[in-house]
Amino acid sequence: MIIQLRVDDRLIHGQVALVWTKELNTPGIIVANDGAANNEMQQMTLHMATPTGKKLLIRSVDDAIKVFNNPKGKAMRMFALTNSVQDALKIAQQVPAIEGINIANVGRFDESKDDKVKLNNTIMLNQAELAALKELAQLNIPLFSQVVPSNTQVTIKNLLKNK
Repeated sequence: MIIQLRVDDRLIHGQVALVWTKELNTPGIIVANDGAANNEMQQMTLHMATPTGKKLLIRSVDDAIKVFNNPKGKAMRMFALTNSVQDALKIAQQVPAIEGINIANVGRFDESKDDKVKLNNTIMLNQAELAALKELAQLNIPLFSQVVPSNTQVTIKNLLKNK
């Protein structure tokens, strides 16, 4: 079961490695990202950022979905990361066992020409990502923004009001 699916531009970094892995108490991290799955340099970097004692799987989004839906995977507590709302939507539509989705840090490195919509200081979405977030908000999965556990969870539905 996915304890938390986090959308974060940087995938694994200090907040994820040092804070969230302890807070969620999962045996490891699954990065669901097509780019990382096909880039050896990025894989090495992600492995270096992974806390000692934690396992790391780096898979394409489609392969990660297979892991999440595998009977062995369903019995494990998993912390999943992706860097796009569209990928999170794809995962949420195909994986029934997700406790919550955290839209934490997304859009800051997006170089698209679209007008971006700023939902808060850490969520800035192009039009495609905004449409995916609105669709994600319609699913029956807790959807929130929380950069670190000590921050209050803010529901995405509240952030989407008037957007």
